[in-house]
Amino acid sequence: MKFQRQAKILDLIDRFDIETQEELTDHLRALGYSTTQATVSRDIKELRLIKTLSAETGKYKYSAAAAGAADSFTTRLRNIFRECVTEINAAQNMVVIKTLPGLGQAAAMAIDAMRASDVIGTLGGDDTVFVVMRDNDSADRFCRQAHDILK
Repeated sequence: MKFQRQAKILDLIDRFDIETQEELTDHLRALGYSTTQATVSRDIKELRLIKTLSAETGKYKYSAAAAGAADSFTTRLRNIFRECVTEINAAQNMVVIKTLPGLGQAAAMAIDAMRASDVIGTLGGDDTVFVVMRDNDSADRFCRQAHDILK
């Protein structure tokens, strides 16, 4: 449940300008997560979220990674990837990754954060991620690397 909630937090701060822990808690509750402000506070600390100035509103909002926190953030996303992925398969230049329910977007975000050079793009659903690779060889190589991360 923790990883699902944290994945949803990453998704929410990516989609909305969330200014306060209370606002984040309200968003989570609206999505069916029974959570407290104290839990959200711990999640913010573990995810190493920071406040940045929103270009659109001029107000501060939670953001995922700053230059100084990028390595820690990537490590956290790799851990989320490790915890949520159940299956990885290549089909030509496409990689299909199955995850626990509700964690497809978190796995896609983890892949994007890894910045693999041969990844053209990712599409994260509820429990499936599609990864488009440059060619068949890079898809096979990516599958091997992803399996190594899971070990």
